[in-house]
Amino acid sequence: MYPHIAITLGDPQGIGAEVAFQSVRDLKTELEHLSITFLGSEETRDQVPSEHEFIAVGAWDGTPKGAGQVAALAIEQAVAGVRDGLFHTIVTAPVHKPSLRSAGWDVPGQTEMLQKLTGSKSVGMLMAAEMTDRGSPLRVLLATTHHPLREAINLLTEELLLEQIVLLSEALQSDWGLVAPQIAICGLNPHASDDGLFGDEETMILSPAIERAREMGTNVTGPFPADTVFYRALTGNFDAIVAPYHDVGMAAFKTAAFGRGVNVTLGLPFVRTSPDHGTAFDIAGTSSANATSMVEAVRLAIHLTQNRFSKSSLHD
Repeated sequence: MYPHIAITLGDPQGIGAEVAFQSVRDLKTELEHLSITFLGSEETRDQVPSEHEFIAVGAWDGTPKGAGQVAALAIEQAVAGVRDGLFHTIVTAPVHKPSLRSAGWDVPGQTEMLQKLTGSKSVGMLMAAEMTDRGSPLRVLLATTHHPLREAINLLTEELLLEQIVLLSEALQSDWGLVAPQIAICGLNPHASDDGLFGDEETMILSPAIERAREMGTNVTGPFPADTVFYRALTGNFDAIVAPYHDVGMAAFKTAAFGRGVNVTLGLPFVRTSPDHGTAFDIAGTSSANATSMVEAVRLAIHLTQNRFSKSSLHD
């Protein structure tokens, strides 16, 4: 089964086009039977690998606002293409959030933009590295994403955590093909509060959500202290971890898998992946960007899409 992949080229001020084109060159053998369509600004047309299709969504006028408009149009057209049956999955190159905002998209990032475009009720931001230095995968779902820490703690409710656990469990089964995935919950407070010595969120929020998720049939345990749970996942104890806020999850994840991680959006009607880095304006145009994370994003998109859909629904 060979999915048709749409790759959006991200902010034209950054390294998106460079790493996107390099990734398909690096994966040439693996992509031999796949169809790939790039979507981006007219200026990148001459750089597109000749064996792949390109859709120009407009010309970049050289301004940050114009860059945001081009990046947003590429995403919008990719989503429309999935809806119309042209593509099966989307891989997105990095965007610049301030540019997106200046173009009229008041969202924290592409995850929330995709949620709006698809009308998805709930989504999850999962960081996945199928291979780390320890040889084991590390998958970390961020229960809260791009929020100030004080706000993130207030957002961490029992209902939100339950929603994210269920999203993760379903994705690990449908997209990763894990029959009974083992999920761990990372504590919010030091030592997961040490029985209430350092806070009550574990008792009042995390544990009730875990219990309800178990009643729904998920294999979830915790909460575990943040200083040990990621190590335990890396040694094979868990298939994935739910982190209560952005930095506790991202610090551990990037320490173990920097440059090889993939951002996967859960809860969409299609598979969406993205590299774990940003636009890197400082090196754009220097031909020095490392495409490894984009390579892994494309590779994982193929794998997850093949797992999600039956053979009859994809091109043979």
